[in-house]
Amino acid sequence: MTGLGTRKVDREGAFAGNRPQRAIIDIGSNSVRMVLYGGSLRAPETLFNEKVMARLGSGMKKGKLAPQSVELALRGLRRWAQILADLGIDDVDTVATAAVREARDGGDFLDQVRACGLSPRILSGEEEARVSARGVLGAFPGALGAVADLGGGSLELVRIGDGEVARCVSLPLGSLRLAELAGTSFDDSVRRLGKILREAGWSEPLPGPLYLVGGSWRALAVQALHQRRSVLTDPHGLELARKDARRLARKVAGMTPEQLRRNPRLSSSRAETLPLLGPLLEALLERLKPERVMFSSWGLREGLLFDRLPPEQQAQDPLLAGVAEFANMRGCPPTLAARVAGWTVDAMPPGWAGSERVRLAATSLALASMQIEPNLRIGLGIDWALQKRWVGISGEERALMAATIAANGNQLELPVQVASLAARERLEAAICWGLAIRLWRRLGGRSRASLQSSRLSVERDRLVLRVEEGRAVLVGLPNEKDLANLAARMGLKPEMRIVPDGVLRNA
Repeated sequence: MTGLGTRKVDREGAFAGNRPQRAIIDIGSNSVRMVLYGGSLRAPETLFNEKVMARLGSGMKKGKLAPQSVELALRGLRRWAQILADLGIDDVDTVATAAVREARDGGDFLDQVRACGLSPRILSGEEEARVSARGVLGAFPGALGAVADLGGGSLELVRIGDGEVARCVSLPLGSLRLAELAGTSFDDSVRRLGKILREAGWSEPLPGPLYLVGGSWRALAVQALHQRRSVLTDPHGLELARKDARRLARKVAGMTPEQLRRNPRLSSSRAETLPLLGPLLEALLERLKPERVMFSSWGLREGLLFDRLPPEQQAQDPLLAGVAEFANMRGCPPTLAARVAGWTVDAMPPGWAGSERVRLAATSLALASMQIEPNLRIGLGIDWALQKRWVGISGEERALMAATIAANGNQLELPVQVASLAARERLEAAICWGLAIRLWRRLGGRSRASLQSSRLSVERDRLVLRVEEGRAVLVGLPNEKDLANLAARMGLKPEMRIVPDGVLRNA
């Protein structure tokens, strides 16, 4: 199960239009996990994600893995091997990290894993650090700063910049080991951890953010969103200024597991270990002095996938790659979205300097939402924009996509959860995008001919819709109303013009 090619699987192996094509099995110190991926290679869709809390890194005696932990891990691995065989997936990468790497009987354990039909390999500390950093570079193109990947048995620190991985180190500061390093107080713990970082040569200020990777950090991000009462739920991409991160570190360190369990999105095991992360985060912030921290859900597993891509695919925009695949399965191919985005390009306020990539992504989702039952499409489309894991997008940009979807459905009073995420003038621009999509869509029923034989443009104080004479019958009361609504939103006067055939196609 190590080949890079995949064989065809039938439709019974599909998830929401995707076929699971590749799998990563991550044998960590705290959990053992299998993730099945499909969709775009550049922005893979998670189709199955299951973990077993085997805790291979805890309970070790005389350097050997605890029998009960081994049996838990193997039980999960046997189950997953059967699932992989049933789905016909042979593109499987099985990797083991700190606990197996350090255990005296790690080789014996891997022999038992091979008996399950898998082909495991041990990642060295340096390899683990590098691959995790590659995952961050895949999620945040052009990232400059450092990655702190926290597992159960180790903390990997990596410098990144210019698309490359620089200096890296693996330290025995995993979440399962933090209790042993705790001091008599928060500040004492910070001093102890800071000394380890200093002795490892990690005391220089960063030129950019500190990217936090790993399940424990993600749990911390979930708690930060809970404390903010944020309308967003995905911890990926959460950004905190250094002062806010320090405040979070101290606050979480002072909370009890019982208090943390009031957050319904935190598991009991995360609630137990989360207070220990406070001193570690504070020590990292003290030593590295990043301007901000960024939480990344992409790490080792995604780094393994990203590393295998050819350079031209690595260079793709992860947001557009993910949205294009998602929308294509829901009736909006990328070519259609690009053409509609071109048709609506003038439907923006003067001086707009927003992101064209976000407008294109919003156009894709708005058109895809129209394939849904009418009474569900706006709410579900907004959920797509706000809550689905898109890579390479901010909370404000999510709100712009949601506003576009709502306006395309003629809902111009935005829900509170959308309006709270972006400035009014930026949301207003997104509403215009959505109204322009609505105008085109209702003009010709999404026909390619209507794209070629019509043109929207701004001329002085007017918003002009030109339609070629051969399709003048397409002009009716619904699109006259749509044009008037869009023009009023832009502060312009609407005008319909019928022009000779071929004028627009040949322009």
